[in-house]
Amino acid sequence: MSEDNIESTLHEDRHFPPSADFIRTASTNADKLASLYTQAEQNNTEFWADQARTEIDWQTPFSTTLDSSNAPFFRWFPDGKLNVSYNCLDRQLEHNADKTAIIFEADNGDVEYISYRELHRRVCVFANTLKAQGIEQGDRVIIYMPMIAEAVIAMQACARIGAIHSVVFGGFSSSSLKDRIEDTQAKLVITADGGNRGGRIIELKATTDGALEQGCDSINSVIVLQRTAHDISMQSGRDIWWHDAEQGQSEQCEPTWVDATHPLFILYTSGSTGKPKGIQHSSGGYLLNAITTMRWVFDINDSDVFWCTADVGWITGHTYVAYGPLATGSTIVIFEGVPTYPDAGRFWDMCQRHCVSIFYTAPTAIRALMKAGDEIPNKYDLSQLRLLGTVGEPINPKAWMWYHTVIGKEKCPIVDTWWQTETGAHMVAPMPVTTITKPGSCTRALPGIDASIVNDDGDEITKANQGGYLVIRQPWPSMIQTVWGDDQRYKDTYWPMFDGKYYLAGDSARRDEEGYFWIMGRIDDVLNVSGHRLGTMEIESAIVSHPQVAEAAVVGQPHDIKGEAVFAYVVLKGERPAGGVDDTLTQELRAWVGEQIGAIAKPDDIRYADNLPKTRSGKIMRRLLRTIAKGEEITSDTSTLENESILPQLQGKA
Repeated sequence: MSEDNIESTLHEDRHFPPSADFIRTASTNADKLASLYTQAEQNNTEFWADQARTEIDWQTPFSTTLDSSNAPFFRWFPDGKLNVSYNCLDRQLEHNADKTAIIFEADNGDVEYISYRELHRRVCVFANTLKAQGIEQGDRVIIYMPMIAEAVIAMQACARIGAIHSVVFGGFSSSSLKDRIEDTQAKLVITADGGNRGGRIIELKATTDGALEQGCDSINSVIVLQRTAHDISMQSGRDIWWHDAEQGQSEQCEPTWVDATHPLFILYTSGSTGKPKGIQHSSGGYLLNAITTMRWVFDINDSDVFWCTADVGWITGHTYVAYGPLATGSTIVIFEGVPTYPDAGRFWDMCQRHCVSIFYTAPTAIRALMKAGDEIPNKYDLSQLRLLGTVGEPINPKAWMWYHTVIGKEKCPIVDTWWQTETGAHMVAPMPVTTITKPGSCTRALPGIDASIVNDDGDEITKANQGGYLVIRQPWPSMIQTVWGDDQRYKDTYWPMFDGKYYLAGDSARRDEEGYFWIMGRIDDVLNVSGHRLGTMEIESAIVSHPQVAEAAVVGQPHDIKGEAVFAYVVLKGERPAGGVDDTLTQELRAWVGEQIGAIAKPDDIRYADNLPKTRSGKIMRRLLRTIAKGEEITSDTSTLENESILPQLQGKA
C-alpha cells in the first residue's frame, strides 16, 4: 500500500451504514445477528456446537465439541462423522435439484449452466473414476487445473471418497508443482491439456510433464481433461484422458463417511523460509465456518447469484467457490478468463448478463478496473448487485470509494474481509446488515472469533491506533490443523510467542477509537502481491540459483495496482559491468524466476550492486532495502554498514 493510502487510513472517519434497500431485502435481521455475539460471549464452545448441529448434516453426531488436550493441535467435533460432498450436493437434491449450481463462462464467452442434479451426477461419476484409478480414503491427489467447472468437480469428487486434495494454482511452474507432489506423496495428478486465459493457451500438461520428469515417484497416473484440444504428449501407461477414464463408471457413488478431523485438503502457502508450508484443514470444522460466513458476511439467500472471482488454486477459491456456496445451496459463477479480456468491461458485462447479486474480488482487480475509467462500468446495468466484497489484502480508501460509488451506486454494503489460508474462513469482517463500514477497515471480529492486538508481552493493547501483533486467543472450527508432515513447524510458525497461548497471524494491526481493526502489513518476510502471499526467501533462492548470481535480497515495493510489487537487489558473480548491467540479463532473471516459481513471483524491479548492505556481523539490513525500494530518503543510521559506498548503487545512482 502506498504512503498516500496509509496516511489516508490513519485519518479515515467516513461512516457508511447499510442502505435501507439492503436491509429491506436482507435474509436475516439485526436482532438475530446480535444474539450470535451474545451466545458466543456466554459460552464460545457451546456456541460452535449449536452452529454445527444446525448447519451440518452428520452421519454420526458428535458428543465432544472441542478437544484441547493436545493444544495447539485443537480437534473440533472429533467423534462426529460426516461427508463434505454430501453436505454440498446430496442434501440439495430434495428441494434444489433443478436449481442452477454453477454458471460457467469460458474465456471465449461460451456459457454452461449446471444444475445441482447434474453436478451431483458428474461428481459421482468422477469419484468412481478416482476409485478405479486406485485412489482410496486418505490418499493425496494433486489438482492442477484451469479455472473451470471440472476443477470444482475434481475437488468435490475427492471429498466424496475421503481422498485429500491439494490444488496447485495453474500459474505455478513445474518446479513448484514438483515440490508439492513430493511433499504430499500424491498418487495421482488431475490436470488438463491446457487452459484458456486472455485469448491464449496456458500449457498445463507440459508443465505437469516437466514436474514428473524431475522425480515424483509416488505418482501412479495422470488424468488429463481435454480442454484446449491442442497437441500434447501422453505417456502410455501413466496418462489417461478424463473422458476415457470415466467410461463405464456408475452415476451413483455413496459418500465415504469420515471423522470430522479427517483432512479435507492441503493447500500450500509461502512463508518466511524457502519451503512452502502445506496447510492442512479438517473436514467438519472447516465446512462449518465456510457455511456460517456465507450466511453472516455475505447474507446469502436462495435467489442470489454469487460470484467470487478467485481461482481455486487459492484458499478463497476453496472456501467461497468450491465449498461454502454449494453447502448453502447457492448459485455460483465460475470464470475461466481475466477481467480485462477482451476489454476492461468483462467483469461488469458478466455481472449484467448473469444477474450477479453478490460480487467478491481482490483490491488488485478493483484498482486495475478503476484505472480503466468510470465510463466502462457505467455502460452496464449493475442494478442487480446488492453486496460487494474484497479479499486478499487491505483495500485503500480511494479504491473502496470507487467500488462503493461507481460499482455499488452507493447502495451496496462493502464487506472488507480479513482472513488467511490458515484460518480457513473470514475472521474479521463486517456483517452487512448491522455493521457501519469505514473505507479501508475490515471492522470487527465475527461471532465466536476472539481476535485481539497485543504487545511483545502478549498484553492487549487498548490505546486507540497503537499498532501491535494481530492474534486470535481462542480456537475456532476452521483453523489450520497442522503443517502437513511437520508438526514442529506448525508450532514454531503459528504459536511461537506468548507461551503458545495465542495464534499469531503474522500481521500487524491497530484498532481505532470505535474498536475497528485496520491491518497494517506483515511482520515477517512475506509479500502480498495481488492478494497472493509470496515468501521473500523463496524468490531469493530462485534468483540465486541462476548461474550468474552470487547473492540476492528481495523486499516489497508499493504498487498502485498490485498493492505490493517484488523488488530484487542482485549481486552478480564477478565484477559488475562499468556501464551497467545489460537489460537482457534482467529479462532473463525475471523469466528464470517465472520458471522456478511462477509468473506472479517475477521481480518488477531488479537493481544491481557490488554487495548487499550488511552490518559488520554479516546481517543484511532489510529495513534499509525497504526504504530504498519505496523511494524514500535514508534517515536511519548507516554507520553499522560494512561498506557504505554501495548505497548509491542500491539507490540506482551509480
